[in-house]
Amino acid sequence: MAIVENFQKLKGEIPDSVKVIVVTKTVNADEILLIYSTGHKKFGENKVQEIITKRSLLPADIEWHFIGHLQSNKVKYIASFIHLIQSIDSLRLLKEVNKEAIRNNRVLQCLLQFHIASEETKFGLNLFEGRAILDSEEYKAMRNIRITGIMGMATYTNNELVIRSEFKTLKNYFEILKNDYFSLSDEFCEISMGMSSDYHLAIEEGTTMIRIGSAIFRP
Repeated sequence: MAIVENFQKLKGEIPDSVKVIVVTKTVNADEILLIYSTGHKKFGENKVQEIITKRSLLPADIEWHFIGHLQSNKVKYIASFIHLIQSIDSLRLLKEVNKEAIRNNRVLQCLLQFHIASEETKFGLNLFEGRAILDSEEYKAMRNIRITGIMGMATYTNNELVIRSEFKTLKNYFEILKNDYFSLSDEFCEISMGMSSDYHLAIEEGTTMIRIGSAIFRP
């Protein structure tokens, strides 16, 4: 039961105001059920096929978060059940999510993903691109999308000053967008930043949602 012990220890360190999304990449259904048995229901996957397969094997009341790069042609496979798509990185993708949400008679919650790391391999918008989406007539016409915040991944490094700086950048983006576009919306409230290697720093810098996998399953 080391997995459960790891999870409970982690939860004991996390403020109640911060949501924990348990990342199940490379994790099997039995291991996920160990966490589910504690009453936790928020899980995240970064591949469409993995989330579909695991969902078929696990309880229906799990809140699935999609946290990886999402291709537009695969939105249709998750639109009927996904709780939150954390990785919206283009207007094209957002339009596809809205289209599939309409087909499934749902309003889908999404986070805009911003590129804050030094690694070019990570996906995400810059602030100008994020503004362009929110200013677009296409976005303003969408009725089956609810943008509830933003997400970002810091550089994979041991340099805490770099990580803190990147988290501060994301928090600043959130405050700018909140002020300029969502000042009247209580639903725009999430900052998803922090993973197994840097969640302590993310909490100190104001995250509302952390994505934790290896610290629970492979410490």
